[in-house]
Amino acid sequence: MSGIAGIIRFDGGPVEPGLIGKITGAMPHRGPDGINHWVRGSVALGHCMLRTTPESLEETQPLVNEDASLVLVMDGRVDNWEELRAELLAKGARLRTRADAELVLRAYESWGSECLNRIDGDFALVIWDARKREAFCARDRVGHKPFTYHWDGKRLVFASEQAALLGSGIVPRIPNLGMLSEFLGCEFHSHDETLWTGVMRLRAAHRMSVTSRAVEIARYWEIDVDRTITYKRDEDYFQHYRELFAECVKRASRSHLPVAYEVSGGQDSSAVFAMADHLLRKGQLPAPAIDGYTQVFAEDDPANEVAYARAVGAHVGRPIHEVPGVVPPLSWFEASAQQDQDFPGYPNGSMTLALRQRMAARGCRAVLNGEGGDDWIGGRRTYYAEALAERDVAALLGCYRADAAEFGVLRPLAWFAKHGLLPIVSGPITGSALGKLIFGQKINNGPGGAYWLSPEMTKIFMERRARIGQSDSPRVRRLGQIYMLGHLSNAFGSQITESMERKSAGFGMEERTPMYARKFIEFALAIPDRLRQRGNTGKFIHLKALDDLLPAMVTRRTTKAEFSDSFLQHLRGMADVFLSALPRERATWVNADGLARLYQAHCSTKYGHGTNWELWSLYGCHCLDAAKQFR
Repeated sequence: MSGIAGIIRFDGGPVEPGLIGKITGAMPHRGPDGINHWVRGSVALGHCMLRTTPESLEETQPLVNEDASLVLVMDGRVDNWEELRAELLAKGARLRTRADAELVLRAYESWGSECLNRIDGDFALVIWDARKREAFCARDRVGHKPFTYHWDGKRLVFASEQAALLGSGIVPRIPNLGMLSEFLGCEFHSHDETLWTGVMRLRAAHRMSVTSRAVEIARYWEIDVDRTITYKRDEDYFQHYRELFAECVKRASRSHLPVAYEVSGGQDSSAVFAMADHLLRKGQLPAPAIDGYTQVFAEDDPANEVAYARAVGAHVGRPIHEVPGVVPPLSWFEASAQQDQDFPGYPNGSMTLALRQRMAARGCRAVLNGEGGDDWIGGRRTYYAEALAERDVAALLGCYRADAAEFGVLRPLAWFAKHGLLPIVSGPITGSALGKLIFGQKINNGPGGAYWLSPEMTKIFMERRARIGQSDSPRVRRLGQIYMLGHLSNAFGSQITESMERKSAGFGMEERTPMYARKFIEFALAIPDRLRQRGNTGKFIHLKALDDLLPAMVTRRTTKAEFSDSFLQHLRGMADVFLSALPRERATWVNADGLARLYQAHCSTKYGHGTNWELWSLYGCHCLDAAKQFR
């Protein structure tokens, strides 16, 4: 369940012997339980197996149906496997095993491309349909499972990692200067390109059909922004949330081995772990055991949250494994860029590698995190606009009174004007300009682009912004939905998700994110905004619904960890890189004066705010070009 690859020639020619093995062989970490191939003439499919569920113990891939008319390779997990299995059996499907992969294959047999509407979970899959001479490809709704491919008009080549494609010898190694400009300018627009021309990423929530005639890509999942969940009492919302949260944690915890949980001490990851403990004690968690893990920093480090994590452990009666938070050395980022043939990631995310290493050493293969809490239930004052739009006087007064009780009468009036009246008088909510302003890109670069770029790169950068930057305009019903939908259309976020998945896969770990489950997202979009913020309490519905599972120290927490120091540990000592090496070696990328200005701005502030990501993006691309091959 951890890596797929394939070569399909639509010109009818045979696949070169051993070529599919070369691609899967470049991803051995994804196949600790075996690497298998299926080759028939012009089609070669490969699978790297990482077993992470009881059902996967019965799984063999590539999976072929009885007459070999359909062949499946899938990296993924079906979280609604029980419901899908029951539905298929009722339809008369013959299931040979309990494996998730067979459920998907039989679902395709029964419903064709519409099968995706019945599958929940994280997946990237390809089904070769010999009857149609068609490759059916799909990726999960959020993009947690990677899928990269190359199409030259006659041959489709795909893999879970782009380094495996590039190492095959059949995919051209041509730098994508447009995508490079996005990284160098730290302003991201593209959802489907990589740093290599012709090496593409299938977008989340999309399917792709490839035949000798055409490549067709289409979205298969859209959130219904008109759906609303309405209860008369807040307590009913809390109960609904608690049941849904428990279901999401339960489904994401399915494993035949102990499951690891990242417990930062924040309100989201702590709740995921506490709910898992609650379900395990009731005999309702589909896992034999659970372990919590947290990072430990120096006591005066702004990233230090260990006291909160310890409080969670004491509250549930389970010790939390403490792992020192360490930023890898620069040599690690340089080696990672060369190995993955991709941007090496950022320091704050790379600190979790020590956690993953410890989890894997203790026999865990699945790790759950609390990502998504800020995205879907984070509080904002947009409830004023919602109440006005709905003409709900009672809700409007209730929001004002809750704010006034904690902040006095004047500040809530200012919020009412800013977050209530202003959006209403500004016109229809379209989700385009405001959504892009908030999430689609970084906009501090100004109309002239990133001032540290060379004239040549600035031209590419600005053309890119104009061509791609305004492509997505999701329709929304309420102002708060703009913020939430922005997380699904955030091109930068998709880069981060794929980077972290790849790093975890290197340790034989599967990342799972229960608060990004389809049902959780759809619930969040359908509830009133006032349930996300009440007075000074953010994540109101989350804390109310799960109050008994968490210690007061965590539920009353109003601070968040500051991880800027992970950047500063390196950047503050890299003057030679930014003031000498980069301007000298990458003159076609940057201009010396602009880069010096950027680095000076970084050094003039305590945490380097507003410059950390930009400088590291420049350095990461510099790492990728260290072998003088990215030109």
